[in-house]
Amino acid sequence: MNKRFLALITILLTYFLIVFGGDVASSNSGMGCGPEWPMCNGEVVPSLRGATLIEYLHRVIGALLGFLSLLLFIKILRSKLGLITRLVSFTMIGLLTVQVLLGAVVVIRDLPSIIIMIHLLIAMLFMGCLIWIWRYPYLDGKEQFYQVHHDQKIIIFHLNILACLILFTLGFGAYIKHETYGLACGWLGCRQSFFPGTTPEALQSIHKGLAVVTALYILVVTFFAFSKRWGSAIKRRMLLCSFTVLFQLLVGVMVIITKLELPWAVFHLAIATALFAFVAEARVYAGNIPVKTGPAYLPKARDHGRRSF
Repeated sequence: MNKRFLALITILLTYFLIVFGGDVASSNSGMGCGPEWPMCNGEVVPSLRGATLIEYLHRVIGALLGFLSLLLFIKILRSKLGLITRLVSFTMIGLLTVQVLLGAVVVIRDLPSIIIMIHLLIAMLFMGCLIWIWRYPYLDGKEQFYQVHHDQKIIIFHLNILACLILFTLGFGAYIKHETYGLACGWLGCRQSFFPGTTPEALQSIHKGLAVVTALYILVVTFFAFSKRWGSAIKRRMLLCSFTVLFQLLVGVMVIITKLELPWAVFHLAIATALFAFVAEARVYAGNIPVKTGPAYLPKARDHGRRSF
């Protein structure tokens, strides 16, 4: 199994684990193994039913993810790639270590909201590192260096902001969910008035505000991609992000209307996670396109021996 394919498998497993973690939380199965880690209800393999089955499966999948990540890390070290690739791989394994420790804290401390929020954000950053490794064009060959064009820097700048906005929105969403503030306000205004009057309402409003700002920013960047002719590959990526974030807003409304029903809540997290992955992939792509000096344009990736998507 080569490094790129292994990285892709690890990304998909990470995505599934994040979404499954949302199901664990939404179904109140987080303490299915009791306040114990790594044991589950005092056993290595407990009686698998109900909340215990859900939480135990989450742990088993996490262990498999840890094994695949360590295997990818070893392959990268043995291939003697450049400094940047090694730094990303060390960051990846470092985030995984912190994630495992936080997972133990979450269980032992009986699901503290702030730790759950950090746990989710680190999982996103971990997935971002995996996406960087997967999409790095020189993972299987000699690294090349080229001049970064002005337009390329602008694209990278906007995508960095988008990634941060999505992370902040996800973090706030995780926190208010576990603090049971998810229904403090309706999908448009709050219960008593349009403006929030309590702390839960304020936090819920901040989450909704971040979601709207993120959606608008994505639409603006998509407009720039077409008006400034940033290249077909970037245009396709931004269109995908635009459709995803608009769909995410609609699902967010349904989450509130259905009063946090499990399928909608998990679906909401799944789309948000996919949106972050799309933006992260676009960021890695934009940061590794050899751009010619002169007229501002981004050539298609196939001109450089790479896939355009």
